[in-house]
Amino acid sequence: MSTFIAFTIFGLFSGAAYAIVASGLTLTYTTTRVFNIAHGALGMVMSFVFWDVSVRQGLPPLPALLLVVGVIAPATGWFIQRFVARGLGDAPVSVSLVVTVALLVACIGTAQQIWPPAARTVKPFFPNSSFTIAGTNVTAHQALTIVLSGVVAAGLYGLLTRTRVGTAMRASVDNPELLRLFGGRPDTVAALSWAIGTSLAALGGILLVSQVGLDYYALTLLVISAFAAAVFGRLKSLPLTFAGGMALGLAEAYAKGYLPTDGLLSKVGNVIAPLFLFAVVIGMPQTQLRIGQVKGIVTAPVPSLRASAGWGAALVLGMAVYTAGMGEADLLLLGTAATYAIVMLSLVLLTGYGGHVSLGQFTFAGVGALTYAKLDEPNLVGLLVSALVAGAVGALVALPVIRLTGLYLALATLAFAVLMDKLVFQADFAFGFGGALTAERLSILGTRIESTQGYVLVMVVFFVLTAIALLTLRRGVLGRLLIALRDSPAACGTLGLDARWFRVGLFGLSAAIAGLAGGLFAGLRGTIGAADFQFFSSLTLLLFAVVFGVTSVTGALLGGYGLMQLPVQQSENPGVAGLLFVVISVAAILLARNPNGIASYVFRLGRLLEERYGTQVRARVPDLAGLGLPGRRDRSAATSAQDEDVWDEDADNLALIGDPGHTRSLEGTDGSPASRVDGRPEGPEGRGAHVAARG
Repeated sequence: MSTFIAFTIFGLFSGAAYAIVASGLTLTYTTTRVFNIAHGALGMVMSFVFWDVSVRQGLPPLPALLLVVGVIAPATGWFIQRFVARGLGDAPVSVSLVVTVALLVACIGTAQQIWPPAARTVKPFFPNSSFTIAGTNVTAHQALTIVLSGVVAAGLYGLLTRTRVGTAMRASVDNPELLRLFGGRPDTVAALSWAIGTSLAALGGILLVSQVGLDYYALTLLVISAFAAAVFGRLKSLPLTFAGGMALGLAEAYAKGYLPTDGLLSKVGNVIAPLFLFAVVIGMPQTQLRIGQVKGIVTAPVPSLRASAGWGAALVLGMAVYTAGMGEADLLLLGTAATYAIVMLSLVLLTGYGGHVSLGQFTFAGVGALTYAKLDEPNLVGLLVSALVAGAVGALVALPVIRLTGLYLALATLAFAVLMDKLVFQADFAFGFGGALTAERLSILGTRIESTQGYVLVMVVFFVLTAIALLTLRRGVLGRLLIALRDSPAACGTLGLDARWFRVGLFGLSAAIAGLAGGLFAGLRGTIGAADFQFFSSLTLLLFAVVFGVTSVTGALLGGYGLMQLPVQQSENPGVAGLLFVVISVAAILLARNPNGIASYVFRLGRLLEERYGTQVRARVPDLAGLGLPGRRDRSAATSAQDEDVWDEDADNLALIGDPGHTRSLEGTDGSPASRVDGRPEGPEGRGAHVAARG
């Protein structure tokens, strides 16, 4: 009995800390409609600040706690709302998710830059005080955490339901314009919500740090428990959020105490939170159709098949020349870049065309690599099976949440990625903890590609073929349906389109592309392990895809090379390793509302060069027209909607593959940017939905 009580007390302590963090997350979402993926990372940074103030600077623990929770954390939350998260509640869910993921990565980079890896400890509050309950010792720190969780829950409930400020908080998300008419200040109310939410994240992190330790990733991933508790409360009920946090803490304690200590079940205790999150997401009610959410979404015209093939051939030939005589290490890096680029193509399909965000896309690459290594069939059949298995897994992830979109779909991929990372990839039947699998190089029609240069060129060929297939899909009926469903599900629903099974197929195809990249990566490296497909890699992959352009193939190519360079530059410049995370995060925040990313500036430069020098170049080398570089066409020839579509698909293109043409963002009637392509509005009134309607 005493053992049960001990586990119960430990579970209540953990659950109380989860409830505190989840309450702040719920408050932020309830009042601003922004789900802060970086909530736990903010608590991690504040835990390091607390250590710095209390241990290194010598301030007593309680004054240090008051300084961090009462001054530094709320100031940080106010700053984030004013300069980073302002207006995110009205943006598409994909934009807010990308911005908060960028905040998470920036927090980790900031912590690594200011506090380099070293052994650090934080003592619990009142370490010499304790008391006994039924023969079980209870520390003052545990009791304080449980009491504070109750105080926080009661205080927030009273704030939202019994005070004028709480009424203003709820009104700011329901109807900010009406609140402004009554003299309220929606921006001030939102800043207050972020300040309180960040303070609660800091409080929960500081209370847990004595048990978890000062670790960048452990403290950040603890927020998954807060996610599960917040979703259990439907992201709006503080009492249910509190109950969910307590239940989760008790479940983890009992699992670690009573499950077997060896075998697969021994690892279940470490994945209770993602299992709970996945189960709660499945039980969520059906998402309402999103109406009028076309702000910030830009559709990029695609090149013709001839232009795509021409630029693809140019890429392969250029890589053949570039890699001639290159060393083995550099070739492996280029192969890794090709792997990242192919995985980013899956995000072009899923996020750029479909409008859905995956927080575990690199995990599907791990599934493909694991399948390729286990099959021991290093040929095209084995590679195809690897892609199909990854696609089936992706469809299975989307199938339980077929009714949901946006945030809950992204959280499902997050839970899946953590489950695979901690439960499957480290199991004995997979890679094993710290283990590795061997894989042979791919053979095509019985010819094994032994040289690394040849293998890299094969990976580039697969990238080009996948890119051409995506662009072909985008030009067809399915591509138009994707854009229409992304821009306005409500408009598509009125036309009788059922997006649910379409969404499952989209996730499956996207995961299959990632699995293809994983199989090629296994053959490239020869030896792969669980560390190659960690959960955090999916977050940086998403950020690089957004920064370089998640709507175009060119953006995927540039993003793959950039992501490959990140660890290289960090190893060569260890003094700024964390700063590089911050730089890419800031770039993602700045470009989150521009899905064409850096690639759009490349396209713009290409058009400027073509306008200035294109005539002279074509006059000297007429055959360049075969690469998709025709002269300016008279737009007056496009006398019908069908003609306009053809004009878009043959748009001038000096980039590699996938030029967004003449896309530009205009101001809508409400003052927000409305997407247009060549002067035609996108969305239910524009090209997206009306093209889908005519099939």
